[in-house]
Amino acid sequence: MIRRNRAVVALILLASCASLCGCPLLVVTGAAVAGGTGTYYYVEGEMRTDYYFSVNGVWSAVEKTIADMKGRDVEPDKKTDGGKIVAVINDEKVTFRFKHKDTNLTTLGIRVGTMGNEIASRVIHDRVADNLVKK
Repeated sequence: MIRRNRAVVALILLASCASLCGCPLLVVTGAAVAGGTGTYYYVEGEMRTDYYFSVNGVWSAVEKTIADMKGRDVEPDKKTDGGKIVAVINDEKVTFRFKHKDTNLTTLGIRVGTMGNEIASRVIHDRVADNLVKK
């Protein structure tokens, strides 16, 4: 009986590992983000998370973050359902993509550089979250 339970657990772990290894472009990591869902999704070079704020609120926090990080060449493209902002921060092109999900729920995706930089994207997300809390 104990061997059967161990075998079942081993199969579940093996299947979980195989499914995670089968899709290297999707890395899901948990993090405590003030005002966010607490989960970052790193997909194809873009780190995404949901914030429990309107698009306008997240947009303002991103603008403040860009200013705090001395961003330049800022190109905003605001739309009714979200939009994007492209800026240069620390000599890297950073793209912020906004997507309206609900009244007070916005998805923000951040891509640093052409291929993406997970660590830099996480740092910027943390700064955006801090600016949302300061409001």
